[in-house]
Amino acid sequence: MIRILLISMIFIQQFALNGQIKADYSNDEHWLILPKDNQNILTPYITDSSLISYADVFYIYPTVFTDKKNKNWNVSIDDEEQCKKALRVTRLQSSAWAESGRMFAPYYTQAHIRSYTELENGGRSALLSAYDDVKEAFIYYLEHHNNGRPIIIAGHSQGSTHGMLLLKDLFDGTKLQEQLVCAYLPGIGLHENEFKSIPFLTNEIQTGGFVSWNTFKRRYKTKKFKNWYEGTATINPVTWDQQKYADRKLHQGFLFWDDKMYAQSFHTHLENGAVWISLPKVPFRSMAWTLEDYHIGDINLFWKDIQINAKNRVRAYQQKEIAKSQKP
Repeated sequence: MIRILLISMIFIQQFALNGQIKADYSNDEHWLILPKDNQNILTPYITDSSLISYADVFYIYPTVFTDKKNKNWNVSIDDEEQCKKALRVTRLQSSAWAESGRMFAPYYTQAHIRSYTELENGGRSALLSAYDDVKEAFIYYLEHHNNGRPIIIAGHSQGSTHGMLLLKDLFDGTKLQEQLVCAYLPGIGLHENEFKSIPFLTNEIQTGGFVSWNTFKRRYKTKKFKNWYEGTATINPVTWDQQKYADRKLHQGFLFWDDKMYAQSFHTHLENGAVWISLPKVPFRSMAWTLEDYHIGDINLFWKDIQINAKNRVRAYQQKEIAKSQKP
């Protein structure tokens, strides 16, 4: 009888009330990427490994739970379809930081995309439930893997929402803030004073703060722009400052869906919380003409720019640490 009871308790711990597996980050299967996996999905994107042994990247993937017919608020980390989607987008996005440090990316019980538009009807709880997993994964990473190494937080969309909450809960005004190289949080609206002591970074080699942007077709503003993005903290992810305009010649590279890099692809223009871009010079560019909100491409449009910038910030952080250690 006792044995049956114990088995039942273990079963309950493994499954949430709605049948979802409870994340256990001591189990490698509950991580989408761990450093040893760099030899698999990220290896094709790594040509310079000089910084990987110095820093860490904690990446949080964006919303892939979008099925309108699915009425659940969260998706289980063992959902095969969602795992495939998460892996696909993670390969294309997280690879921008693959040369900046060891990569850690957890699976999490992601909130459905409707959570953002139905916050009071269950969406807020769904997002917080998803964040609980991300926070648990990050704490496990800190306790078992970090060993005091510099940290980049990288996310997109829902991943940026959870990254923002991590900064507020664990970094802002704490000792851990000293390890923050940069938090890259595109795809959500953040304000320059979003945090108590974590600054919005406005040049290409600043460290210890965050950057954010939201990408749109030139001169286009969505209906939700005023409530979500207008007046928010926005960096130009080509120049990494608040320069209003950057010519396409400065654009380092768009990682397109064909896995090819397209440099000097578009102009960028900052406009009150938005990054407007001209029509990208890529194959099938006429299809892009029908798009007005480039949210889905916030990272890949600037993939090479991010790769170069992240490495520059890690090097700047490294130089500051060397200078501190040499002080008498």
